[in-house]
Amino acid sequence: MTPTTRRAPPAAPALAALALALAACDRPDPAPIPVVEATIAGVQEAISSGATTCRMVVQAYLDRIEAYEDRINAITVVNPTALDRADELDAALGAGEPPGPLFCVPMLVKDNFDTHDMVTTAGSIALVNSIPPDDAFMVRRIREAGAIVVAKTNMAEWAFSARQSVSSSFDTTRNAYALDRVPAGSSGGTASGVAANFGLIGLGSDTGNSIRGPSSRLALVGIRSTIGLTSRDGVVPLSFDRDIAGPMGRTVEDVARVFNVVAGYDPADPYTEAGRDRQEDDYTSFLDADGLQGARIGVLRALVDTEDADSAVVAVFERALTELAGLGAEIVDPFDFDVQAQLERENMFCGRFRYDMHVYLNSLGDAAPFTDVLHVLETGEYSDYVEGSLRRSEDSPLDVPPAEWDPPCPDFLENEGRQAYLADLVAAMDAAGLDAIVYPSWLSPPAHIDRGREEYSGDNSQRVAPATGMPAITVPMGFTEGTHPAGLQILARPYAEGLLFRYAYAYEQGTLHRRPPEGFPEL
Repeated sequence: MTPTTRRAPPAAPALAALALALAACDRPDPAPIPVVEATIAGVQEAISSGATTCRMVVQAYLDRIEAYEDRINAITVVNPTALDRADELDAALGAGEPPGPLFCVPMLVKDNFDTHDMVTTAGSIALVNSIPPDDAFMVRRIREAGAIVVAKTNMAEWAFSARQSVSSSFDTTRNAYALDRVPAGSSGGTASGVAANFGLIGLGSDTGNSIRGPSSRLALVGIRSTIGLTSRDGVVPLSFDRDIAGPMGRTVEDVARVFNVVAGYDPADPYTEAGRDRQEDDYTSFLDADGLQGARIGVLRALVDTEDADSAVVAVFERALTELAGLGAEIVDPFDFDVQAQLERENMFCGRFRYDMHVYLNSLGDAAPFTDVLHVLETGEYSDYVEGSLRRSEDSPLDVPPAEWDPPCPDFLENEGRQAYLADLVAAMDAAGLDAIVYPSWLSPPAHIDRGREEYSGDNSQRVAPATGMPAITVPMGFTEGTHPAGLQILARPYAEGLLFRYAYAYEQGTLHRRPPEGFPEL
């Protein structure tokens, strides 16, 4: 008889490896997943479980852009290396490398954020061939965290318009919920694109309205941070003492996840020195479905009971107050505060666009097509609707800092009028014992696409946060006429973004008003 050799039983680690191998044998091959209303957590779980791949996810969004973009004109350029980057991330995951917090998050980025691999036009045909030398701070941050920029998005030319998103470089963006309406401005491309599920989430910028306004028009969540908490480096400026950049998404949690990555100190943006060490460790830790319990919320009636208020929007807002109360908030109504008197202070807004653009254009180095934005008045490279705004800059100094003008145009922290507005509002909130205040993001339905200027009204986003530097978030509060999204805006004290995320999340989860627009189904 031939002797046999008995093998020792495999060690525990080997057994575990064998079990994983057997499980892998039973696992179906990766396949595309539905992406309409997908979330960051859901997509990442599907990839990590082997149900799909990063390439398949990115391809799904590229396919949606190809199929539906002609309806809304939200996209300016598609990233030609998006699938290559997806392959790199798949390979890294397969090699056991730890994924970043935004691993394989396909993102849309407004066309005023510098991208080293795609043109950045800021809505102007004069920059249609401008490829910046490097990424904007936020773009670099999201890429380092594993996100993939799948496309850039259309915007109002030079970000001049809160009303509409019309550029001389890529024309007119439509509202995904009503193609005959505007998405507002200037981040309308990001808003309509994210709403139609062309990306998981997007980046926009907000000088007076342009994150929160378009977000509310497209049933999105959008946050404008405290001035100083987020960097604007590499974002084409409109007014550097007011500009803010940040995420726009379909859920509060997704927006908080991206905010974790993009907020923080940046030596290239001097305003962030004031916000150094004021960033929370994790804004998602504030997300609590019961987060409105015991909150004292003031109703800023000065931004509700106005002549241009649409009755349907006000009705939706009044219902939102009932919903907030039902979720445990104590509603203080009214919260009396004279917003208009504050806005009449001196130096509430300084026309520094020409100077700020000069600084930006110089940052492009030798590749800058010009160094004075008023060059476009000579070449005619502009849309008719922006000519007046450009000409208002003709008397502004080109290369003298605004603080040195005569009379001076002080930066935010040195601006006595804006600091007094901030102090007065915080003091009024303290006296009323308020945690936050609320009002409708818009008091009107969206304007018709061919009457964007004439029908512009009810824009509340301009009136508090930009001048005071306070943070504000908009969250869907329902629809008017069953079609047009309306947004609830929540404003809090400086650096209270965690509180805003808590309240917005509790309201979102308690109401679930968000629904996708019709006409953009799963492919």
